[in-house]
Amino acid sequence: MNHRVSAEIEGEFVVFVLGMHINRPTRVRDWLPVVGAMRPMIKELQRQPELGLLRAEMGWMFGGPAVVQYWRSYDQLVAYARSAEALHVPAWRAFNRAARRTDAVGVFHETYRVADGTWETVYSHMPAIGLRAATAGRTLDATSTSASRIGDREHDTAPVPAG
Repeated sequence: MNHRVSAEIEGEFVVFVLGMHINRPTRVRDWLPVVGAMRPMIKELQRQPELGLLRAEMGWMFGGPAVVQYWRSYDQLVAYARSAEALHVPAWRAFNRAARRTDAVGVFHETYRVADGTWETVYSHMPAIGLRAATAGRTLDATSTSASRIGDREHDTAPVPAG
């Protein structure tokens, strides 16, 4: 683990956040199949890096399991989502059928196209996670600030020195 590092990726990329909210915790049989559908899709994408998934981080947010995915391009994300040969379309159909029967679970997704030069990261005493784990990285010096990393200020001084 390096002291302070940043992710390094050239060009546009996509952040896709997908999750579910368990509205009726006692109706396990209604929401468990939705929970179980994500991991096989992630494994499918990890076995085929040419599909464009750079990294997936799973966790819990907004009242249910969620995954943050980093994609090389929006076109690759959409191609996977619509591919008849991939696991996603059958899971999408199954969810839509189930959603008509129950409100025990809800799903959400958020898609962000991130233009080159419009983002910044810093990881201090962290294992490789998030965008850093999805990309190459670079060591930062103690004077690096959010404003300098994102290109807002060429010369900047942090109000609190890096520790």
